[in-house]
Amino acid sequence: MEISLASPNIGEEEARAVYDVVKTGWLNEGRKVESFENNFAEFIGTKYAIAFFNGTVALHSVLAALNLKPGDEVIVPSFTFISTANSVIFTGAKPVFADIDEKTFNISPDDVNEKISDRTRAIIPVHYGGQAADMKPLCEIADDRNLLVVEDAAEAHGATYQDQKVGTFGNAGMFSFTPTKNITTGEGGIITTNDEKLSERLRLLKNHGSSSPYHHIILGYNYRMTEMQAAIGIEQLKKLTMIIDLKQKNQEYLTKKLSSIHGLTPPFVPADRKHVYMLYTIKIDEKESGISRDAFMQKLEQKGIMTKIYFPPVHMQPYYKEIGYSNQKLPVTEKIFNSVCSLPCHSKLTKSELDYMVTVIKGIIQ
Repeated sequence: MEISLASPNIGEEEARAVYDVVKTGWLNEGRKVESFENNFAEFIGTKYAIAFFNGTVALHSVLAALNLKPGDEVIVPSFTFISTANSVIFTGAKPVFADIDEKTFNISPDDVNEKISDRTRAIIPVHYGGQAADMKPLCEIADDRNLLVVEDAAEAHGATYQDQKVGTFGNAGMFSFTPTKNITTGEGGIITTNDEKLSERLRLLKNHGSSSPYHHIILGYNYRMTEMQAAIGIEQLKKLTMIIDLKQKNQEYLTKKLSSIHGLTPPFVPADRKHVYMLYTIKIDEKESGISRDAFMQKLEQKGIMTKIYFPPVHMQPYYKEIGYSNQKLPVTEKIFNSVCSLPCHSKLTKSELDYMVTVIKGIIQ
């Protein structure tokens, strides 16, 4: 049996939607993108949503639109995909890495507080794997210090914190639509915000700074989403609640079956949060389980079960060491990185596949 880590829940609806767009002959950003933006804003609960070609350029654009500049500092977790920090560097600002919570793997408000300097302009909490960061204390810190908050919600479409959807807490939120996410447009990203002026500036930035055809009032980029992407996104958004429900059922089954295994810790979810499980990330304690994380993953791969480590910390990447981050002290981040791996939990898993995974895991860890 072969079990993939992720599998986009796409079908005839998406294929027909793309076909219909192609038949119109209008392929660049147009009415489909506008509809997708409106639908997504309504789903998240913000006044505005601005679509981009991918999540990285969306995050870069919102930081640029908020006027980050050289000399500014932005506090980010290192336990994230590299684009979170790269987007800060694209603006000329400097990422400052904060440590994470050992249970949720999200940025630690206490360490954020420690990392603030007189140059700090913003905080980017990442909602790791589909679970909300601890937004109440983070927003309180930002309010007290007059800092911007940009949520990296790339993995967290539909996740909630204290019954409020992520992407609505800060100045803006960013969502990604790569194929590993709960919904996909192939590539794609979107910014959510309630700030009208910010939304207007983002629309300028993604379209060459153009306020009307061939009239460019600021330096902009070509970061527009295509009509084909938006057509897929419209259909995917219709399925999102169903996809989340299926992933919730899968994680409940896995957690119930795996919780009794000595040395294996399933995902921890605080009572005030709804986790949407873009990732189902477990911890392996080598001393208690009798097997290293890497050996555990290798044995799963041998049995056809795909696993992956999300994410090698940014501060440990060769480029970041080269530019001066080699002496970072992030003990929890490094401890978690050396003990976690993500298991398949996608919405297309069958009962027999779930049973097979549990049987294999129990055979590896006695």
